[in-house]
Amino acid sequence: QVQLVESGGGLVQSGGSLRLACSGSGFTFSRYFMDWYRQAPGLAREWVAQIAFDGASTNYLNSVKGRFTISRNNAENTMYLQMNSLKPEDTATYYCNVVLDDGRYYWGKGTQVTVSS
Repeated sequence: QVQLVESGGGLVQSGGSLRLACSGSGFTFSRYFMDWYRQAPGLAREWVAQIAFDGASTNYLNSVKGRFTISRNNAENTMYLQMNSLKPEDTATYYCNVVLDDGRYYWGKGTQVTVSS
């Protein structure tokens, strides 16, 4: 059974930092690209960042480039999102995602990030 569990969210002041983690199980973690998404109240879920299966390449939403860093530790089946210089507009529920060979999108339950101004 595929399972993704996010952690590390919280309340932080503008300019602060948080580090999110996503633990994966039920699939061969090291074989797959993985992504972070976020969803703010009343808005559609948006893609934030992606990391290759081996961590060799990464991509970011323009608005988070230079502030967020995605990484992974395949030995621990964990992906991370280091978020620095946080802004109120970063407030959202953050989800990790993997698309497996069956074409299905698998999601965690999310972790809430709230940035106060």
